[in-house]
Formats: sequence, C-alpha cells, structure tokens
Amino acid sequence: MNLGARSALGDVLLFLHVDTELPPAVVAVIESALARSERIWGRFDVRIEPSSILLAIVARMMNLRSRLSGIATGDQAIFVRRSAFFEIGGYPEILLMEDIALSRTLKRLGWPICLRQKVTTSARRWLEYGVMRTILLMWRLRLAYFLWKDPTTLARQYGYGP
Repeated sequence: MNLGARSALGDVLLFLHVDTELPPAVVAVIESALARSERIWGRFDVRIEPSSILLAIVARMMNLRSRLSGIATGDQAIFVRRSAFFEIGGYPEILLMEDIALSRTLKRLGWPICLRQKVTTSARRWLEYGVMRTILLMWRLRLAYFLWKDPTTLARQYGYGP
C-alpha cells in the first residue's frame, strides 16, 4: 500500500480490500466530502454481499462501531489526503491490523469523514468460516491487538502465512 501511495499521482489516496467494490462516481463523492470539510480522511459505510439478515446486522454494527470509534478498515474504503498520509509515515509495515493502526494514527490529526454511501464487500470469509465464528475471531484478534499482541502472530491466527 505504501508503494502504491508513492506511485500515485493524485492529492487523495484511496485504500480498499481487493474484494470491496466502490459506489458509482466515487471520485466525485470523495472530493465533495473533503471539500465540504476541514477533515483530512474518511471512509464509507459498508454492505456485505451476498447479504443475509445476520450479515446485514454485522454490516450495520461495523458502520456504527466505526462511527463511534473513528476506526476504519479496508472493507470501508479508507481515503486520505496524500499530504496527511505521508505526514504520518504511511501504513505501518505489519501483516494484520494495518488499517486499524493507520486509523489510530490519522485520528491524532482529526476525526474521519464517515460517508453513509456504501461500498460493497464480499461475504466470502463470513460464509466460509461461519458468521458467528468470524465475529468471534475478529473480536479476539482486535482485543489482542489493542492489548499489544504482535501483529505477525495475529496474522497467523487469522490464516495468513505458515
């Protein structure tokens, strides 16, 4: 992500997970949101597809959690002014929770814009591992991260690497 940011030419950077789809006219939406605000970064609300009642509740809770905490994830398509991104040193070079770490650092410069327009992210992991199992895993990993557990260890527990 840092390499991509260094290669990008625009004044605003957009980071999202590979399985997240953007809404129509996303560039105009982001530019308008930043122009109307003194804020330097933000994110979109998320929808999980294919949806179910349980996944719709999960998405609503993710959006609410993000609004209350100011923490965004790659599923929510994080956007940031290029100057602010480089001012904070970019993404930390960690295997997991990099989006949460970025959000925490950006929050020191200001609260995010929380756009109600939705991006759509894949339910693949939720469906493959089970919704409740995935919720519990993510809560456990986030709690461990906030308690300063090593992100490399957490990445292995999430299923990355050997």
